[in-house]
Amino acid sequence: MKSFEVPVHYRSPLITAIKNQRRKEDKLKKDFKPTILHIGSLEVILARHFGFCYGVENAIEIAFKAVSENPGKRIFLLSEMIHNPQVNADLIAEGVRFIMDTYGKQIIPWNDINEDDIVIIPAFGTTLEIESILKEKNIEPTKYNTTCPFVEKVWNRSEKIGKDGYTIVVHGKPKHEETRATFSHSKAHTPTIVVKDLKQAERLAKYISAEVPAANFYEEFEGQYSLGFDVTTDLERIGVVNQTTMLASDTQGIADYLKQKIAQHYNLDETGIKDRFADTRDTLCYATNDNQTAVSGMLETTADFALVIGGYNSSNTSHLVELCELKLPTYFINHEDCLIDLNTIKHFDLHQHQEKITEQYFPAHEPVKVLITSGASCPDALVERVINRLCELSGNAVELMKVQEALI
Repeated sequence: MKSFEVPVHYRSPLITAIKNQRRKEDKLKKDFKPTILHIGSLEVILARHFGFCYGVENAIEIAFKAVSENPGKRIFLLSEMIHNPQVNADLIAEGVRFIMDTYGKQIIPWNDINEDDIVIIPAFGTTLEIESILKEKNIEPTKYNTTCPFVEKVWNRSEKIGKDGYTIVVHGKPKHEETRATFSHSKAHTPTIVVKDLKQAERLAKYISAEVPAANFYEEFEGQYSLGFDVTTDLERIGVVNQTTMLASDTQGIADYLKQKIAQHYNLDETGIKDRFADTRDTLCYATNDNQTAVSGMLETTADFALVIGGYNSSNTSHLVELCELKLPTYFINHEDCLIDLNTIKHFDLHQHQEKITEQYFPAHEPVKVLITSGASCPDALVERVINRLCELSGNAVELMKVQEALI
């Protein structure tokens, strides 16, 4: 796989050594058991896969290249390039400004942007409507386009099956940048609807089988379907694609459920269903899938608690948190300073959507076993700093140095 030039302060000698060793031992990536570091009275259990993915490293390389190639020019990002506060802060420090916030709310008016400016497309991609605005201003949107290739793969698959006469069902968060971009590209070719979870998919199935009045659809799914969507005909042939950061198992579950309901409604066997339901399993992102599978493998090891590191608005990171929460106490943190001391931790509560303080998170017994993973937009250097902080607080700094010397 291609290697990228990203700022050296995002790298970690410790994590790089661990990942290189795992790659050497498991070239086909079939072993999802975690890496276990015995550090004095601390046992750090690292997921097999975590941190920067191909798409994120590609985006970082392009964004910093745009900065270095255009001294003196105004440089803008459409919105957060990735959902990591450190990376976005670094770009802001380089003079990059955001045109919109992560929800699409305008920060800098389009009238303030001109053809002499540099505009970077974020890793999530953007809508065809915004691409059109840029082109009208004589700004070429492809010049510094950091859209993840795996997001573009979903767009291309949507276009193909759309041209084959299928309606696209996008599994994603309706307000997420990537979902908005995928929806825009898909609806240019075929009727498209967004469902956020299995519950909404179950509701959609009732319109497929005509169990509820068709007229109710337009209110129930307001803002989630393309212009001119005809619920009486546009759900007869469908294909499910995903926002690449969703839980792969959830996307597959939604696809399997809708496929089953269509087969029941039209009384189809496995051969007949192919004309009504498109196979889109190849749209699942490899990195999302690997990171989630690695967390499942990590959770087979007994531990006291889990730390998941990443931006609080990161979709892929939040799903790693959800997986860990099923098994043990889990703390979603965005940097090492969240570990205030051995009694107090500051972390993000996904359910209350706010940062909170938890006391007595660190057990008194030895060894303390901690599961650690991070989102696809989290630098490895941040993971190393969290490990350093844990070792510092627990009196294992010297032991960590010995482990590092043995690995690096």
